[in-house]
Amino acid sequence: MTGLKRVLILVGCSLVAGALAMTPAVGDPISDLQAKVGLPIPSLPTDLLVPTFIGGPAQAQPIARPAVPQNPWVAANGRSSMHNDPYSSDAYDVVGPLGRALKVTSRSYGVRECATVTFDQRGRLVALCGGLEGFTMMLIDPVTLAPLAELAMPSRDFSTPSNPFTDLCGGSYFFLTQDDRAIALTTTNEVWEVSTTSAPALVKTHSWPLAAHVADGDCLVALTADWSGRVWFFTKQGTIGTLDRQTGAVKTHQLPAGETIVNSVSADETGGVYAVSTHAMYRFDATASGAPSVTWRETYDRGTRTKPGQLSQGSGTSPTLIGKRWIAITDNADPKMNVLVYDRRKGVSSRLHCSVPVFGAGTGNTENSLTDVGNAVLAENNYGYEGVQSTLLGKTTTPGFARVNIGSSGCRLAWTNTTVAAPTSVPKASLGNGLVYAYTKPARPDGIDAWYFTAIDVRTGKVAWSRLTGTGIQWNNHYASIYLGPDGTAYVATVAGLVRVADGG
Repeated sequence: MTGLKRVLILVGCSLVAGALAMTPAVGDPISDLQAKVGLPIPSLPTDLLVPTFIGGPAQAQPIARPAVPQNPWVAANGRSSMHNDPYSSDAYDVVGPLGRALKVTSRSYGVRECATVTFDQRGRLVALCGGLEGFTMMLIDPVTLAPLAELAMPSRDFSTPSNPFTDLCGGSYFFLTQDDRAIALTTTNEVWEVSTTSAPALVKTHSWPLAAHVADGDCLVALTADWSGRVWFFTKQGTIGTLDRQTGAVKTHQLPAGETIVNSVSADETGGVYAVSTHAMYRFDATASGAPSVTWRETYDRGTRTKPGQLSQGSGTSPTLIGKRWIAITDNADPKMNVLVYDRRKGVSSRLHCSVPVFGAGTGNTENSLTDVGNAVLAENNYGYEGVQSTLLGKTTTPGFARVNIGSSGCRLAWTNTTVAAPTSVPKASLGNGLVYAYTKPARPDGIDAWYFTAIDVRTGKVAWSRLTGTGIQWNNHYASIYLGPDGTAYVATVAGLVRVADGG
């Protein structure tokens, strides 16, 4: 690293610290200055020392895929949850950015990351944003990224030591209903209903206490709605529950001792609800009384260690449902991680359809859901990410992006891109144009930390283009997802705010 670049980095870090100090503390109402002035995520002088745009605009090549059924209790597919829909497809029908005169804007919300983003019927972003102290529900303008309203959620429980950068308890997941009500978990083991209004405002309209059903030291980590409208909730230590929002009735089931759940969950129109623990893949169905019941359970190779880049020893993926038959996750095997595809239907004699190894020996894992692109899934390598320090001073994680095709008689590895390093982003595909988007960080010997919004051709695995968002730690997205709005605009959260990427002209 040259002396000039070292000085610029140090100066830039000081600018970031000063800029973030001007933003409100986590959990505080957004200040008048923040609301009126609209501070962007702080830029650094090092932005001038790296390429702004690499590659060239892409041509839209739509991908056909069976439509994901619409859960009548949940907002429209593509708008309802972190993983887009009840199938956790992570794919959109809309045409995302093609790379034409891209315009990148941002907004800082302080040291606060909006991991889950949904879109209400007015096109506004409804986001659950977390920081060092706790979580805040935010209503955000889709163009200016101005915060329109916010609602403080319960604070973190500091009586039990935890790392706020990896603690998923009660603040990572929620879903939006068809009438724009956010159904969210809290750190106090409650389920909250938060309504959006045209005012604009966020109003807590109901809450259901679940503490009596959660063991001491345990916490809520995931939830979904089935096709009958029940809310299913999942705790870290393996309690599975159903909640009737009309009566408040709760029924639970406990997984075997030692099994934990740290990922999101999925549901389908047949009544199945799917979750992966650190030991096994599950399908649950509700009994006649509404209680959760195990329909089938399949163990997988959970490996011998928690690899760098994982939150637990086991699969790091949320279950992805493909068509009417398949469900896909990854395992944690050594020397190579595998993409596993199961037959999710009831009553079949052979459950595992295929197992396909991906990425290098001893250097592959993922902590993000697979992406469904029509009888194929895409996997991203997160190996080596152990926190924001893993990508400082020009460092990055092990590259890797792969496509696995699913056939009637088996599966095969279609392609692997060994150049794209996407430390932690949840990638999203645009079926409307045939691109999958990742948030990437190339290794740089000069020590500059440059973050890019990158488009990859789903068919070939080749990078179409990359657009710089910024340089410095404040642009790290740290496990947050990429989202496409109803008009195809892309959004990605960082540890300091939200980034918007859209074609110009």
